[in-house]
Amino acid sequence: MADRVERIQSPETAPPGGHYSAATAFGVLVFVSGQLPVLADGTHDPAASFEEQARRALGNLLAVVRAAGSSPERVLKVTAYVVGMDNWPAFNRVFAELFGDARPARAVVPVPPLHHGYLVEVEAIAAR
Repeated sequence: MADRVERIQSPETAPPGGHYSAATAFGVLVFVSGQLPVLADGTHDPAASFEEQARRALGNLLAVVRAAGSSPERVLKVTAYVVGMDNWPAFNRVFAELFGDARPARAVVPVPPLHHGYLVEVEAIAAR
């Protein structure tokens, strides 16, 4: 891996909605931008249940991680922005299901409503 910044986009996720990359990589590190539960075709469904949103946002994050040449087991740190602390247990369940035996460092930050009315956004740092 060269000492250059690579821009990463997964074919499984919608392209970013602004002037940024889904992820950037430098050497062995991958920095994944905040992933909302946006559908792969770029449409929005903020009325989906919290668990559906969490599953989709984490699925988008993991698709970008894989596109960067990494895997869930190599995710080092996840930051989750969750609307409503009553959603924390559901987030934990979905997170454990999707990450399995991988246990990255993690922070869950309570926030006010997110862009498009979503209830969860996740970002990560991974190694490859």
